[in-house]
Amino acid sequence: MYIGVLVELSNKNIDKIFTYSVPSNLKDKINIGIRVKVPFGRQTLEGFVLSFIDNVEIETKDILEVIDEEPILNEELLQLGKIMRDKTLATLISCYQVMLPKALKAKNGTVVNKKYDTFYKLGTIPEKLNDNAKKIISLFDKEDLVLKNEIEKISASTLKTLEKKGCLIKEKKEHYRTLLDVKLEPKKELTELQKKVVKEYLETDDSIYLLRGVTGSGKTEVYMEMIEDTLNKGKTAIVLVPEISLTPQTIKRFSKRFGSRIALLHSALSDGERYDEWRKINREEVDIVIGARSALFAPVKNLGLIVIDEEHSTSYKQDDQNPRYDGIEMAKERIKLNKGAKLVLGSATPTLDSYARALKKVYHLLEMPTRVNNKSLPKVKIVDMNEEIRTSKGHFSKVLISKIEEKIKNNEQIILLLNRRGYSSFVTCKNCGHAIKCPNCDITLTYHKTSNNLRCHYCGYAEKKVLECPECHEKSLNDLGVGTEKVEEELQKLIPNARILRMDFDTTSKKGMHEKMITEFGEHKYDILLGTQIVSKGLDFKDVTLVGVINADTSLNIPNFRSSEQTFSLLSQVAGRSGRSEKSGEVIIQTFNKDHYAIKYVKTHDYINFFNEEMNIRKRLGYPPYYYICYIRINSRNDKEGYKESLKIKKVLEKYLDKTVILGPSVSGVFKINNIYRYGITLKYKKQENLYEVLNKIIDVYKSNNLVTIDVNFNPIVFG
Repeated sequence: MYIGVLVELSNKNIDKIFTYSVPSNLKDKINIGIRVKVPFGRQTLEGFVLSFIDNVEIETKDILEVIDEEPILNEELLQLGKIMRDKTLATLISCYQVMLPKALKAKNGTVVNKKYDTFYKLGTIPEKLNDNAKKIISLFDKEDLVLKNEIEKISASTLKTLEKKGCLIKEKKEHYRTLLDVKLEPKKELTELQKKVVKEYLETDDSIYLLRGVTGSGKTEVYMEMIEDTLNKGKTAIVLVPEISLTPQTIKRFSKRFGSRIALLHSALSDGERYDEWRKINREEVDIVIGARSALFAPVKNLGLIVIDEEHSTSYKQDDQNPRYDGIEMAKERIKLNKGAKLVLGSATPTLDSYARALKKVYHLLEMPTRVNNKSLPKVKIVDMNEEIRTSKGHFSKVLISKIEEKIKNNEQIILLLNRRGYSSFVTCKNCGHAIKCPNCDITLTYHKTSNNLRCHYCGYAEKKVLECPECHEKSLNDLGVGTEKVEEELQKLIPNARILRMDFDTTSKKGMHEKMITEFGEHKYDILLGTQIVSKGLDFKDVTLVGVINADTSLNIPNFRSSEQTFSLLSQVAGRSGRSEKSGEVIIQTFNKDHYAIKYVKTHDYINFFNEEMNIRKRLGYPPYYYICYIRINSRNDKEGYKESLKIKKVLEKYLDKTVILGPSVSGVFKINNIYRYGITLKYKKQENLYEVLNKIIDVYKSNNLVTIDVNFNPIVFG
């Protein structure tokens, strides 16, 4: 028997199938989609079995070992991986690796053991038993297993004696590390608008739906109705949410409806927990998977529905490493592989690309323009910080402080968003102006007060903060910018009696802290929840009647054509956290750009006019959704070599891509990371039939180059 194996090394030079023979003692264990160990040169590698081969005319080596008892990549996922490779130009092995939990990835370097519980059951009972043995045996019924923990008071030696005599038989049963322990509750009665949307969905046979529903319109209830219909048809469902929306509140809502039919896949799980959840899915013990982006590749069978909530979120695009795939595009491909399956994209602020497709009827548009029970959207006040800066107290306008005090007095709660997208605290010298930079990257180090560390958020480099400037040696270093720690200090001085809960990377990094904080804020143990984007989505607190936004326009300054769209979306989403229950809500947005359309339309909750204005700008400048974009990054440890090769690549592109606008080469957003210099070329095109062919040839030319490497990113979020 001969098989085709894809080995674990993600290198373009060996991105192909290698033929191996199977020793007779392993033939019965071989199946498509399982992992095997194979000799590869002087190494032993893991690889996936992708094919059976009939006749081989070359000399082959035997595989060494079969790793899995059953396939870990089913036929559908194997096919999806090949589609991903073709769309992203990444290696096939990297496409398969992204589909698996860490414990199942080749070359993961760790072994996650299964967990077992020990049980005892009755064996052969002798006629003569002492009183102690009789007492133990009385704990059992003939058919029952008793968990070892339940008979812990009995000494180990007694249990061992009974086991030796055959009175008790020991059994081990695997148990999963994560179990949803929530009681089922009756489903809520849908509003008339929710019923209308669900009815339209059920009575139509389109493949892709866009559900545009304002914050608080009850999209989650609609999703659950759609899921229930899917399950009733004997099919399975996948629900994707951005990582920051995957709060305990969200999980609880689904589990109250569907109970133990749910598996969870997200970054807060340990490797072992994630492995258990994956196996539950693979064994068809659950029929709903909820998780962040990679949950899209859960090994469900008979897929009927994929829901992608907050579809505008940039977290659905893997932008920082290969394969640089778009989760929404891959979801479209996955439903194509499952006849009759549907994809539902939901958001209060859909991406321009999605809403434009819905208007052109490429997607079926479903709309929910009002909140549940026609509850009013919060009133939004824009505070011009150009005026306030003369009299404001630090980062807080007088009106925001006054409103916070009023809400606390009324026993209501506040969420404060510090908009820090594209903004960071850095340390600079008051004397000479020197800024402390990372030695490996072309970026200032970010100051973290809790640990008194300066950290690089690109390569991980860290150093202790000192007072003396390394350039002029004066003791004049101070931190600029604004962070949540600084804002918390300032706020505590302004309102000493306020109970403030700060939620950011530092405070939520410890396992379980995110859930603990949300629970405690929900129990009203705090008055104010202060955080960055982490507080903008997925949160629903009945007592929150005020949302305040500090530095609303920092994200407008990011050099990216999507900055206005992302700002409008972020502000709209966080505004939607206010007044979601019986009490009406208010929002105060502090800005230096009060007349910017992205800010103005948040005030009136006007997605449509924002969409129209932004689309006009995109059309004039030739950006998506009017053009497709591809970013080619050229990386080199030698600055001059990198630039020289960038110019060569541009010439090749100009020669063969006659319908494409070619911009660059220019330095990337961050020019140097980990001592690698980075140049970029941007392609803008509507239709270029030979694009993939040309890019593949360029990648092939550089796949063996030791000085320069190439990364290709379609529809990039960040140009860098």
